[in-house]
Amino acid sequence: MGRAKILIVDDDEEIIDLLHLRLGERYDIVSTNNPRNALKLARDTEPDLILCDFDMPEMDGTEVSDALRADEELRLIPFMFLTALATTTDMARMHKQIGGRRAISKDSPIERIIERIEEMLRHE
Repeated sequence: MGRAKILIVDDDEEIIDLLHLRLGERYDIVSTNNPRNALKLARDTEPDLILCDFDMPEMDGTEVSDALRADEELRLIPFMFLTALATTTDMARMHKQIGGRRAISKDSPIERIIERIEEMLRHE
């Protein structure tokens, strides 16, 4: 198997750039700063995993997640939320909103993010 492909969906270009830099040596990265493009991009690129910001202005991460789950072709792609919410209380509150999807703080060390990505890719 070749390198895993990750689709990053985040309205913050700086976060996308940082993740390209930090993850690009290990994974093939595809990204969009417009969540409305996420489904089309997922269909076109067939990612092994989707990392999606939770809080975006036009279409939030839960709407992206719901749209993916409703799509026969895309529903089985592993999906993890990226969030700026960092406290345990915030993450617990958010967990109720995300319908069982995994989430990780954007402030997590890159090693922890990679660890979570690898866990999800192994359980595909």
